[in-house]
Amino acid sequence: MIKRLSELNGIEIKDVNDKQAFKTYGKVLSGYDFSSLIEYMKTTEIPLQNNIYVASCADMEKLPICNTLKNTFYGGMDIEIGYCNGKNSTYNGFEYHKGSEINIAITDMLLVLGHTWDMEDNTYKVEDAEVFFVPKGTAIELYQTTLHLSPCKVSDDGFKAIVILPRGTNNTEFKKDEIISTEDKILLFQNKWVIAHKDREPLVKAGAFIGLVGENKELKY
Repeated sequence: MIKRLSELNGIEIKDVNDKQAFKTYGKVLSGYDFSSLIEYMKTTEIPLQNNIYVASCADMEKLPICNTLKNTFYGGMDIEIGYCNGKNSTYNGFEYHKGSEINIAITDMLLVLGHTWDMEDNTYKVEDAEVFFVPKGTAIELYQTTLHLSPCKVSDDGFKAIVILPRGTNNTEFKKDEIISTEDKILLFQNKWVIAHKDREPLVKAGAFIGLVGENKELKY
């Protein structure tokens, strides 16, 4: 599938299982039993259009794996477990958080990734991004220096992904009350630094800094 997607889109799509290609963005996780979370995702739906993001799902956080991750992977820090399902197929923008994010692919999906150190004055060039294929059932860690946003679909059905983050991340009620550094200008919500493409209306309306420069590419499948 990766070869076909690469040819269709005219870019090299890489595999998260290629350790050398993925090593600066994150790593594939092993040893954790995510089966209860994966089973729960059968009760969630993919919207007919756009995406749905649930930052914190109480039913998922009641499962034993939540405490396991809290006390091992996150070193005792409180976490939130939720999901992102949808029909997205465009780059749209980038975000990053202070603290690693875990994604578990419930379906095959694509991730558009970049590095925070390649940003200049809160801008990033589309041409510098890399696209990775994440096979169904794969759990990955995304480092806090990894620019990312919504997954992209590889079928008409859309995608499903579990999202695990430090608790409070993406809280829309957070309001910044001062700007000290250049980075502060792109802090949109709690623990969520965002740059948007000018054509991504929902992000722009939410107040995101317009910082993704170039064509808002659509990934074909």
